[in-house]
Amino acid sequence: MIPAIIISAVLAIIILTVAGCYNKLVRQRIMVDEAFSTMDVYLRKRYDLIPNLVETVKGYAKHEEAVLSRIVSLRNRSYGNMSPEEKMANSAALSQAVPKVMALAESYPDLKASQNFMELGAQLETVENDIANARRYYNGAVKKYNMTVQTVPTNLIAGLFHFENKPMFILEDEQERKNVQVKF
Repeated sequence: MIPAIIISAVLAIIILTVAGCYNKLVRQRIMVDEAFSTMDVYLRKRYDLIPNLVETVKGYAKHEEAVLSRIVSLRNRSYGNMSPEEKMANSAALSQAVPKVMALAESYPDLKASQNFMELGAQLETVENDIANARRYYNGAVKKYNMTVQTVPTNLIAGLFHFENKPMFILEDEQERKNVQVKF
């Protein structure tokens, strides 16, 4: 009689532990998905803003075709058909290319003074800030989830139910890692 109670108690503890670990993994995976979805909204907003920016710049900088065609080619990829990893890679490439378009404005005073360009630039700056904030939130959710997937005892449950690590959203831009040089 007593061994049956002990066995039942041990089984109940094991079942509750497995259920608790599984539920924790599911909650954190949902948080990662929600964080990516939030970031995806801002990435899409930037994606939709770029053609307007490029068309505005084209009118002033007709011979800057290389920079503009690079952005257009990145923008013309079918965003809806991209995987989350492809969206992150495309966004990283756009994050490196868009400042080059903005730098073109320095060479064209009429472009800098254009109301349309100024409005697009302000919108783009706001969207870039939103993307940076969403990327931090996403990476925080991924970090928490990945730590749960890799630590005991949840790593056993994660392996059993095929919970995989999620990728961080990292920009590999050497310019961001360099110190800003101020010259007088």
